[in-house]
Amino acid sequence: MTIFTPPEKLYKGYIFDCDGTVAHSMPIHYAAWRQTAEENGILMTEELFYSLGGVPTTRIVEILNEKFGTNLDPEEVARRKEAVYLENMGNMQPIEEVAAFARKVAKFAKVSIASGGYLPVVLETLKAIGFKDFFPVIVTTEQVSRGKPFPDMFLEAAKRMGVPPNECLVLEDSPAGIEAAKAAGMDYSLIGKP
Repeated sequence: MTIFTPPEKLYKGYIFDCDGTVAHSMPIHYAAWRQTAEENGILMTEELFYSLGGVPTTRIVEILNEKFGTNLDPEEVARRKEAVYLENMGNMQPIEEVAAFARKVAKFAKVSIASGGYLPVVLETLKAIGFKDFFPVIVTTEQVSRGKPFPDMFLEAAKRMGVPPNECLVLEDSPAGIEAAKAAGMDYSLIGKP
């Protein structure tokens, strides 16, 4: 299966999701969620995990509370999950097709990250895959009032790049991210699972 086919059209701005798009981090996030959920008596299946792709971590805890009738503290559980993720990210790799595309388009256009993750975690992820200072604009969940599937994150990235939304391409692996791109009036490319 092709993970990513670069579009022929050129854009002035390229907005990349981080996890599952630039970074091959979704298996590590899944393992961290599975462990953290089990610690709290919840079974996090792979299907459930991928259905929540792009959703901010604290919101996932709220969804788990609704689904399983639990009363977990979203902030506390999110902190624990991110700590488990950071402990296990040692051998993470970039998704090479997307990473190569990012390097190519950065030569003539503006590039940014718009992630449902938290800034310190996203920065560690980018560092782990060799993109430490590559993206001049990074927008994360705590910097906007509404996360994906709302367009806020992508609109903020476009604004910070100084590029009109209709001249941006979003690269995204999750249904919530694709919805957000559409709501922002941006073209998008869906990244397949490696």
